[in-house]
Amino acid sequence: MSKISPFVDDLIESFQCLPGVGPKSARRMVLHLLERDRDAGKSLSKTLLKTLETVGQCNNCRMFSENEICSICTDAKRDSKTICLVESVSDVFAIEDSQQYRGRYFILHGHLSPIEDMGPEDLGLDQFFNLVKNNQVGEIILATNSTLEGEATAHFVYDNLKEIESLIITRLARGVPLGGELEYVDGGTIKHALSGRISLKKSNSG
Repeated sequence: MSKISPFVDDLIESFQCLPGVGPKSARRMVLHLLERDRDAGKSLSKTLLKTLETVGQCNNCRMFSENEICSICTDAKRDSKTICLVESVSDVFAIEDSQQYRGRYFILHGHLSPIEDMGPEDLGLDQFFNLVKNNQVGEIILATNSTLEGEATAHFVYDNLKEIESLIITRLARGVPLGGELEYVDGGTIKHALSGRISLKKSNSG
């Protein structure tokens, strides 16, 4: 610690709760606020406190929202029959940035993990299954991460919804990145790219 001021020390330690912020980065942030921009520090403190006290989760999709129903769920222009299942709100930001998806979401805030003691009830999966079954949903896009936990979560969801005949269940395609060269792509990625390949021309036979 700095041993300059217990208040400064406490603030530096508090900043380290943020992901990727170590002691040096935290110290640099705190000193910047104290030395050059105290007004910004006050604004940050006020906004942070207001957000933490006001923002909860949408009753429908578990998105962060200050209202009972979030702006995505209330947007009449979005396709309410298509739901993209994601692990975190940051995944929603990533998909929205693509500007290619106009359906709705359901956020798990995690994945199935016995090690982390995360079961279906912790992820709100009962709520999700009821949402799908009671709202005539046409398609579920499984957009969980391509990790062991993400794959396990996707398989669990699939197993619980596969008996609904009218429901289409899809998985995000994974493969060679745009602009990527095959010699630099790992074998697992190439395997997914081959298994998820698309047809450019159908056979005329048969």
